[in-house]
Amino acid sequence: MGTPRTVPWTELDTIFFDAGNTFLSMDFDRVAAVAADMGLVCSGSQLERAEAAARPALSAALAEGRSTEGGSAFRLYLEEILRCVPPSCRDGVERGSMAFSLADRLFSPGRNDLLWNRRLPGRMKALERIRSLGYRMAVVSNSDGTMKRTVSQIGFGHLFDALVDSSVVGFEKPDPRIFGVALRKTGARPDRTVHVGDLYAADVVGARSAGIHAVLLDPWNDWPEVDCPKVADLAELADLLPGPPGGVPLQSMRRGG
Repeated sequence: MGTPRTVPWTELDTIFFDAGNTFLSMDFDRVAAVAADMGLVCSGSQLERAEAAARPALSAALAEGRSTEGGSAFRLYLEEILRCVPPSCRDGVERGSMAFSLADRLFSPGRNDLLWNRRLPGRMKALERIRSLGYRMAVVSNSDGTMKRTVSQIGFGHLFDALVDSSVVGFEKPDPRIFGVALRKTGARPDRTVHVGDLYAADVVGARSAGIHAVLLDPWNDWPEVDCPKVADLAELADLLPGPPGGVPLQSMRRGG
């Protein structure tokens, strides 16, 4: 993917975060229970691992111009996850038909919050640590209009200066305009901002198209060749952050705006 790019950690004052698979995830235990009714015996933890392994393929589909939102995108997402579950879980299961059936049971238009509502372990502590260093923080998410409600329901709303939902603003990552909305809401400069997310084609490509630095989340090293820094989780990201230039906490804006 070209020459690796670095992030000027000591010059940053603003952090943008994707939401899904960054600090929250699908309720994988619920997905496993629904799948079991259809003959796919797989634990929630196995599905969670498979989801991470499926991200490069999903990113490749996104790079071809596909949306990350809507029923067809969710079916593709599930099909790639099923491709990555252990072979013993999918004996006799046809991925395409299983993905279609699962999507029919799990996808609720305009209600992502019914499925994407699991707090990822350790993320609250990591986000609070980053916040305490004095950074501006915002969420930039491809979602269906429910992201603000979800962030509030899981108890993270107080951590962010702005929440930008693609369905609300009308632009979806990797469109640079969604990042432009977040920059305006936070008063941030792109060269002093880094975006953290789980899909290269949406998060890294999108952030860079807006002049923002980018970091890819890769908890199990499923992305061996990328031209950007990677972190396993937000705790590792926090370890890389020295605090904004000058070491003085930034004035907090109206959170959740």
